[in-house]
Amino acid sequence: MPKKLMVIMAMMSALLLIITACQPSELPNGTSTTAPVEGSQAGNLAPDFALQDLDGQTVTLSSLRGSPIMLNFWATWCGYCVWEMPYIQQIYEERQDMGLVILAINKRETHAKAQEFMERNSLSFTALLDTDGAISLKYNVGGIPVTFFIDKDGIIQAIRYGAFQSAAQIESYLDKIIP
Repeated sequence: MPKKLMVIMAMMSALLLIITACQPSELPNGTSTTAPVEGSQAGNLAPDFALQDLDGQTVTLSSLRGSPIMLNFWATWCGYCVWEMPYIQQIYEERQDMGLVILAINKRETHAKAQEFMERNSLSFTALLDTDGAISLKYNVGGIPVTFFIDKDGIIQAIRYGAFQSAAQIESYLDKIIP
C-alpha cells in the first residue's frame, strides 16, 4: 500500500474517532448522559428562581425537584388568565395528592392585588410574585397566559401559549410530566 494512502487512511481513522468521541453519550435506554442546557424551551432545564409567595415565604424552583410542576404566568388584568383559573384550580384539587405542584407566577403586580384576586376566586394553589418581571424575562414570557410543564428532573416537557379552554386540555399536557 502506498505511503500516501496509508497516511490518508490513518488521518481519516483519527478524525472518525474524534467525531464519535465528541457525540453525546446515550445509555442503553436511550437517555443522554449529557446535562441539559438551561433555557426556556421544551427540552431545556427550567431556569431556577427564588420568588416570594403570598405568605412572604421564598419559593425556589430547584427546591421542588422531584415533583412535576405546572408553572403558569398570569396577571389579574389579563382576561384570558382569569378565564383559565377555575380549570387550574380544578386540576390542583384533583392532582395535588399525586404530587403535582402548581405555581402561578403573577407578572408585575402588587402583593395586595394578587392576594385579593386569589382570595376572591377561592384559588388555593401557590401564587408567586414576579413584581419586577425578571423571572418572566428569564422564561421569555411576553404575552400571557403561558404555562410551562416541568418534569420531576426539572426539564421543560411542554409549553402552552394562551388560555386553557377546559380542565381536560390541561390533563393532556400533564401526561407529559406525570407518569
